Amino acid sequence: MRNLKPEIISLYKGNADVLLSYTDITTALKIGGKDRKKLRKVLGELKYDGEIRMEDGHVYGLPTQDLLVRGRLEIMKSGNGLVANGADKVFVSKHDMGISLPKDTVLVRMYPSSLDSPKGAEGRVINVEERNRHDIVGTFKRDGNRNIVIPLNSGYTVDFTVIEDKGAVDDDRVLIRLLSWKNEKVNPLAEIVDVLGKSTDPSLDTTAIVKEYELPEEFPQNVLAEAESVSALMDEPGKRLDWTNELTVTIDPVTARDFDDALSLTEDENGNRVLGVHIADVSHFVRPQSDLDLEAFLRGNSTYLVDQVIPMLPEQLSNGICSLNPDVERLAFSVFITLDDNADVLDATFAKTVIKSDRRLTYEDALNILEDRAIASEKPVIKQLVCDLSKLSQQIRKIRFGKFALNLEIPEVEMKINDEGLMTGFHVVPNDISHQLVEEAMILANECVAKKLHIQNCPSIARLHEPPDEEKLADLTEQLMFFGYAPGDLNKQKNLAKFLDSVKDDPFFHHIGLAVLKSMNRAVYSADDSGHYGLSKKFYQHFTSPIRRYPDLVAHRQLAAILLKDKGAIKAAGGAIYKKKELSAIAIAATNSEFRSADAEKSLLEIKKYRYLDEAMKAAEPQVFNAVVVKVVAFGMFVELPELMLQGLIHVSAISDSYARYSRTRQSFSDGKRAYKMGDKIKVVPVKVDFNDRKLDFNLVE
Repeated sequence: MRNLKPEIISLYKGNADVLLSYTDITTALKIGGKDRKKLRKVLGELKYDGEIRMEDGHVYGLPTQDLLVRGRLEIMKSGNGLVANGADKVFVSKHDMGISLPKDTVLVRMYPSSLDSPKGAEGRVINVEERNRHDIVGTFKRDGNRNIVIPLNSGYTVDFTVIEDKGAVDDDRVLIRLLSWKNEKVNPLAEIVDVLGKSTDPSLDTTAIVKEYELPEEFPQNVLAEAESVSALMDEPGKRLDWTNELTVTIDPVTARDFDDALSLTEDENGNRVLGVHIADVSHFVRPQSDLDLEAFLRGNSTYLVDQVIPMLPEQLSNGICSLNPDVERLAFSVFITLDDNADVLDATFAKTVIKSDRRLTYEDALNILEDRAIASEKPVIKQLVCDLSKLSQQIRKIRFGKFALNLEIPEVEMKINDEGLMTGFHVVPNDISHQLVEEAMILANECVAKKLHIQNCPSIARLHEPPDEEKLADLTEQLMFFGYAPGDLNKQKNLAKFLDSVKDDPFFHHIGLAVLKSMNRAVYSADDSGHYGLSKKFYQHFTSPIRRYPDLVAHRQLAAILLKDKGAIKAAGGAIYKKKELSAIAIAATNSEFRSADAEKSLLEIKKYRYLDEAMKAAEPQVFNAVVVKVVAFGMFVELPELMLQGLIHVSAISDSYARYSRTRQSFSDGKRAYKMGDKIKVVPVKVDFNDRKLDFNLVE
């Protein structure tokens, strides 16, 4: 049978602007008889797929450039993809990806029929422009005469064929490198570059994630040598405000090893409160274009894996000279914010300072003080400071949410990991008033710095969070109404903020929060725009964590530069004047580094949770978990474990041994004794844990 599609496309080679009629095509390809009818059908298919376009109703040409989008392919959990280039975002079904792999730079041809769709443009990959460096961690399996590797990252929708096993045996965790992939009907070919060990060994999970996401490991020797030497700059502080006699505290998690922010609270001559936010002056020690600076730029940020921290800066700085440890003098960059009785900001000033923290508090210590459970030896002045800071932070918080900031503070799960790498327990870390005390101070300081740089017309790196797309908000509204809620017009931020506040105590809140988060754009770094939708801030940037985020270090340098007019003084103080083009490059690199770290952290957490459920399932007495029904379909119920933030399926056969009735209209199941519907709280036990496909099955517990 004649294949007309490639023949038609070949007519345009070397002459992309030509327009051909139906008659031109039949003549050029010598098409007659039955093939003439087939030609009309083929032309229709090519037009629908975006391979060709029709003009004036009778001539055909190649698609115009506005149907093409070039960008990096990001894979969602569903296996489908998204390609974005600026404002252009195109959905790509997993069936339309061709031979592309996650993070590849691809050329996508949009389907013309999707351009006016409320769900947005859809398309298919027509060319892989540039391969991402594909070193992939996976599980080795022998399938008959074939060696295959199943990727650890669920974003890969294909398995890989390897010719030589390199000593790997079934269920070994291996690192492979892509060799070639030219035919989507055949698995891509790869080679094993390292055998890491057994996939069943939990102690290798972190190693696997570090390799998979190409996270930095050891610092180069030149960087370590410089880290040892820069502590001498402590003896060259430059002109600074002496704050060592003012009461100052740090408040951090109990496991924290570096302390990059401290707080104070004083009064001015008019009786107004002055909040001091003191940030480690990393820019004094890490100078532009130094070995330390170049390495920090490459890393972009610190990565906080569940059992290991991969720092942006060597420990000599992050845990040493730059850490605001108690009872020792440290160099800081301070923001002094003057507030009236209503917590309205009257003024903000900035200064290089020397501070000496009086107390290293944990969040638990601060909460004990606030709930009047402090240890007897705690100094009264410390207790008073913490209480005063908390009172102020709650006022600031009330103002922020009064401007319709979004309350999307989903509690974190903190794990206990034993020496073998197994998760042995967990607890939910609430966002209580001790956390809010610090959070509100940092948000306000970041905003004040952003406003200062804006007023001074100083280019900077904004923390940009754009409003969500109308289409995504429409989908979210539909989903929430399906759940039985009436959220109102979510295009108005006021309505979304009020809705989130109204359901904060709902047992379904975690699922609602995730649905809202999925509708949001991800926050990014940008040199072009400012404004943070989620925080409801017109000006916002990161300043408060230069030990662990590179954009914060850049903000310190820019702020130092506008506070000092003499170029020699700017350089001596660790400042720099960046041009907007430089900041744009830094912003893009920092965003990519942040996304990489976030994905790595999430992936390792998920692996540990799956192992935990696997152990719970195999125990003599299987562990029982609290769950919430989040979706009901004909073949079963999807449930969520709020404490572990995982979802799985209860198959219809597990709902009842004899009979289970599904109601599509009510979105419920009944076993004759009880009806199960969305939002119901139930108890479950795990019965199947599939690591490769990331699927969980549960049974009901009576």
